[in-house]
Amino acid sequence: MNVLEHWSVDFYDFTVPPPPTDDPDILRFGDLLARAARNGARHGTPVIISPSGRPDPRINLFFRTGRMAGHEPGTWRRYAYALIVWLDFLDAIGSSWDCASVRDVEAFKDWRITDLRNDERIRPTSFDTDRAALNSLYTWASSRYGVFNPVPTVQADDSDEASWRPGPGYMQQRRDPLRPAGSRRRQVKWLLRAALEQWRNIGLRGFGFDGLRRDGWRGFNEDRDCAFVDGLYGTGLRVREWGSVLDVELPASGAERMGEAWLAAKCIKGGEEGRKYWIPRRVLQSVEGYADPLEGSRAEVIRRAQRRGRYDRLRGVRIVTGHNPRTGELHVEGSSGPAALALDVLSPDERRMLFRRTPGGLEPLCLWLSVSGLPKKVHSWEDTFDDANKRIAAAWVRRADPDGHLSEEVRERIRGECPLWATAHMCRHSFALKWFSILSLLEERRLEGYTAEEIEDFRDQLGDIWLQLAILLGHKHPDTTREHYLEPFTGLQLSYLMSLLDDDEQAGVDSLVCIFARHGGSTIMPVAAAVGPGGAL
Repeated sequence: MNVLEHWSVDFYDFTVPPPPTDDPDILRFGDLLARAARNGARHGTPVIISPSGRPDPRINLFFRTGRMAGHEPGTWRRYAYALIVWLDFLDAIGSSWDCASVRDVEAFKDWRITDLRNDERIRPTSFDTDRAALNSLYTWASSRYGVFNPVPTVQADDSDEASWRPGPGYMQQRRDPLRPAGSRRRQVKWLLRAALEQWRNIGLRGFGFDGLRRDGWRGFNEDRDCAFVDGLYGTGLRVREWGSVLDVELPASGAERMGEAWLAAKCIKGGEEGRKYWIPRRVLQSVEGYADPLEGSRAEVIRRAQRRGRYDRLRGVRIVTGHNPRTGELHVEGSSGPAALALDVLSPDERRMLFRRTPGGLEPLCLWLSVSGLPKKVHSWEDTFDDANKRIAAAWVRRADPDGHLSEEVRERIRGECPLWATAHMCRHSFALKWFSILSLLEERRLEGYTAEEIEDFRDQLGDIWLQLAILLGHKHPDTTREHYLEPFTGLQLSYLMSLLDDDEQAGVDSLVCIFARHGGSTIMPVAAAVGPGGAL
């Protein structure tokens, strides 16, 4: 029996066959994936293993029954990792999960956030996932097994925006006593476009701070990674949303500055209904370069996977024979003939199984592919950002110590002081800031000359900046946008906000102002003034 040092977790992958084995103890179970499916497992279901090498069937059943079984694999993944940290903590203090006390939970919270003996302390915002995972596990276990619930908490919905309810004032629920006081104060960071481009060039394209490409750089997937980051910054989508897009869902780049696309309901956080979003022309051009059938890296990894027969060995593949963009449906092969399948109902994991037949063999519809040619898993983009940040930190050290004369301790300190870094969600924050600047300017021009009462009426009819931003970001309520993204900027002057935009973005704002002024009928315009084909942002 294998003995581990800590609790561990793995996840069912129903897209690949189990590894070959001649172990009679394993063979007697038959098809392991079919057996797991009969026991309630789905693609992405976690399997948590104790240090003894054996699973605790009660903990693993938590992910297969009740309310948790209906969640998406991304939620399972976050909760599973949070639970193994909790289980390791209990082992360290000589307790077990089914005997834990309220004091154990409070000690865990202190250890995770403030205990100086813990070198891996987390921010209060990060503890929210631990809190939600423990609350869900013990609520379920107390009703099913009679296990005492040690979590001092109030019953709460899992969604980020569940604390808001429609009605006057949008009353909040009672505060969760286990939730850290600082957990609502998000550590929001923004990237200016110039900083984003420098981060992308150094971290994803192998350049240095001197603007020169490093010798020996092999950026096989740099066109993919750059297109993905440009898309996050340009659309404001979450990683899960942008990372789940199919190639048939994107418009072609044209004369319009912004292309329209539809985000499927099952790819959105919460997954209640789909929504429209907008993609800048330069992002579409970047994506088209990555997906180019002759020169893009996407076509190259597809051809290599086809030659190796990698797609033919996948389980559960669905063959797509057509796409109707008007109805948002795919035509797929079925046992009784072709069938229509709505894009809105396809989750990210289901999209990984969509393929079309080509002269060269099967080809995935998922836009973003890994080096192996398989659809890139959403959570693996975190590694892409981490690797880029490490390259940038290394370049920062080389800049400060090109000859390598400094001690490793000093070099490590310099590495930690690198001022350029990014996370995927910072791109979404930056998108929000950019559009807050744009909408602030437009509102100022639009409401110029109105009285305070008229301005209030106007906002009641057409909505204020926060409502428009909530639409762009896909938030259910404007207060989410205000509180989590842009509250620090609400008191800044428009002149400063506009200085954060690059030249191309400012030109687009100017075009919008001109269009508004021309159609408003209250501004005298030069006779020669006109907005060209690319004049709309």
